[in-house]
Amino acid sequence: MIDVIIAGAGPTGLMLACELRLHGVRVVVLEREAEPTGVVRALGLHVRSIEVMDQRGLLDRFLAHGRQYPVGGFFAGIPKPSPERLDTAHPYVLGIPQPVTDRLLAERAAELGAEIRRGREVTGLEQDGEGVTVELADGTRLRSRYAVGCDGGRSTVRKLLGVGFPGEPAGVETLLGEMEATEDPAVIAAVVADVRRTQLRFGVGPVEEGIYRVVVPAAGLTGDRTVPPTLEEVRERLRAVAGTDFGVHSPRWLSRFGDATRQAERYRAGRVLLAGDAAHIHPPVGGQGLNLGIQDAFNLGWKLAAEVAGWAPKGLLDSYHDERHPVAADVLDNTRAQMVLMSTDPGPRSVRRLVSELMDFEEVNRHLTEKITAISVRYDFGRGHELLGRRLPDVKLGRGRRLYELMHGGRGLLLDGTGRLSVAGWADRVDHVTDTGGELDAPAVLLRPDGHVAWAGEEQSGLLDHLPRWFGPATPG
Repeated sequence: MIDVIIAGAGPTGLMLACELRLHGVRVVVLEREAEPTGVVRALGLHVRSIEVMDQRGLLDRFLAHGRQYPVGGFFAGIPKPSPERLDTAHPYVLGIPQPVTDRLLAERAAELGAEIRRGREVTGLEQDGEGVTVELADGTRLRSRYAVGCDGGRSTVRKLLGVGFPGEPAGVETLLGEMEATEDPAVIAAVVADVRRTQLRFGVGPVEEGIYRVVVPAAGLTGDRTVPPTLEEVRERLRAVAGTDFGVHSPRWLSRFGDATRQAERYRAGRVLLAGDAAHIHPPVGGQGLNLGIQDAFNLGWKLAAEVAGWAPKGLLDSYHDERHPVAADVLDNTRAQMVLMSTDPGPRSVRRLVSELMDFEEVNRHLTEKITAISVRYDFGRGHELLGRRLPDVKLGRGRRLYELMHGGRGLLLDGTGRLSVAGWADRVDHVTDTGGELDAPAVLLRPDGHVAWAGEEQSGLLDHLPRWFGPATPG
């Protein structure tokens, strides 16, 4: 029997496959499309996702294909500088097209032993007390212990589960594509700068020599946004919004998207879970969608692996919903706010000017930047040390080591500045490092595999209260 079937080979599904394979879980990824898409819906990784790649030893691969940009200016496109001294070793945004992210994660998943089957569409799903039966369009039936729907906003898995997806339907639609243009680049830049003074949902920017990424508001809503626009539709909208179509021609690809905002009522239904866009959709403002899905997978992977391995404490798998549902709800709220601030109406534009003034205060700019980049996420682990529930940045340890270098295997980690603590009984799940280098803001911290602080203190009794909560019972002997 397969341990876990993942529906969807996008960034969320592939990241989850990588996380599960670190723990020896047998994974099969089912992808409806026969070939990887060339559509570039997302353009990069925010700080927390960059940290995630560093924690798993993947960052060098991504840096080789991306460009680093300042963090500022992402909230509703309000142009502000990066806040000073962000609490991260990676204070930048990594510009990298989504197809490249997909490819790098697929390569890593395959290296780790995940099986990716393309051209396999999920059409049916049943579960019982022992596992999940997944039916494919060709009539094939597969059996697994668990299944995860990472199959996008129109998730078949979510619909088959009957999980509610409340929220607001799309109110506006945007056309998107990459194409050539005959107009002089200087003229294009000047027109775009002028139009964007009032129309922030518009943009024409160079991708490479002669190729431009075009984003332009649609005239209205279509019944089926899976049907791409025509080149002539894009030209008409460019002329309507910018007064010129820039001579665009020869599109690489064309697409359309709306601003629907919805969230699954629950992320788990028995042995089936949801992650990424299957669990939440929202406007792409701030560039948070792909990142939110990767971080879902990072939270879920080790928990599901623990369940498969049999050592997961009671409630660990349910904590995935408890922790990630509020995070996505906050993203939905901030994207709603950003969409209002990007409106061309007089009232929202007045509010935008006020928010821009407030962002001149360093604290406000930092707060909104940390929200967009997800480094301010704090899970509710109850009362305790100020670090509890937060992710730990990549602190320097003794002997020239970095924290994230020690987390590539996806295990728990005790950073012990006291030298008096022990993880005896959990050494098969938790590593123990005593040479901490003095940068910790606590005598010792217990980190979950996702880098969030599960305990901070200095007494063995306190540690023993928390090890079973996150890592199950001690191994006898």
